[in-house]
Amino acid sequence: MTGTETTVDLACFETRSRVYGIDVLQIREIVRCQEVTPLPRAPDLIEGVIDLRGAVIPVIDLGHALCGERADEGPETRIAVLEVDGMVLGLRVDAAVDVISVEARDVDDPPALATHAGYDTVRAVVRRADAAPVLVLSLEHLLESVYRSALHSSSEAEV
Repeated sequence: MTGTETTVDLACFETRSRVYGIDVLQIREIVRCQEVTPLPRAPDLIEGVIDLRGAVIPVIDLGHALCGERADEGPETRIAVLEVDGMVLGLRVDAAVDVISVEARDVDDPPALATHAGYDTVRAVVRRADAAPVLVLSLEHLLESVYRSALHSSSEAEV
């Protein structure tokens, strides 16, 4: 590798048998799953909150946000504590898989057909010779999904 190439470090998580990546710069820590306290009348995508060393952190279930089905609960289940746009949140995943360092040349934009159709859940795709591609999540889009679910929940409550 030459000195001019850049690399990106991604934390990889498994949810619903798929591997997703998140830039490690957005991750504060990864903790074992703990009981999540539900928030009454919270937006659909917010599972609830956890108390992590005195900080109350909202938790989003990645399986529910991406696939409509909650992540599997098991001994490998983790909560990735993230910081996005100055906001701290937890992302519940089936398992923390790995941290990979990828070269910029192996990172592509999502397919044009998807982005032209308004798809913005994935901000990049990492090609790997020995495995399926890693989909790099847009956490900003994930937050937008939470906001939209809140609007949807409040409009249903008014009916």
